Amino acid sequence: MSSPPRPDPVQPADAEARALARKLLGEARFCALAVLEPGTGHPFVSRIALGCDAEGLPLSLVSGLSLHTRALRADPACCLLVGEPGPKGDPLTHPRLSLRARAMFVPQDGSEHATLRANWLTQNPKATVYADLPDFAFVRFHPVSAALNGGFARAFALTAADLAP
Repeated sequence: MSSPPRPDPVQPADAEARALARKLLGEARFCALAVLEPGTGHPFVSRIALGCDAEGLPLSLVSGLSLHTRALRADPACCLLVGEPGPKGDPLTHPRLSLRARAMFVPQDGSEHATLRANWLTQNPKATVYADLPDFAFVRFHPVSAALNGGFARAFALTAADLAP
């Protein structure tokens, strides 16, 4: 005799889950970025600097020389992992957000580039050394959906609307 199917442990987002997801995104200064390697289709993960634009969308300044930038230009589908373990306890009990997104590059000659640059350099002053190099570009990550692990027995599925500020 087979046992009854287990209920899905992933819950729909509630107000607390949405707030935690936005907090994790808003506080992140870096993240793991997962892309598909052009040519092979194999997964590739890199660490990138992260911030948010004025609308609360995740944003990064990336080099065109990096594999992850070439991958995003070839296929904008990606995933960001934000949330770091605290100083104590099991790392798997700390909240983290896997954000499925589509990357969109901001044109360097566009009207918003100067504003993004100024805001980025305020938060990341060491980026002044490379921000104006010709291969660097801002990329904005538009959420598609997300998986939030808020700690033990606190898994949530979020939509793009759940992540909107």
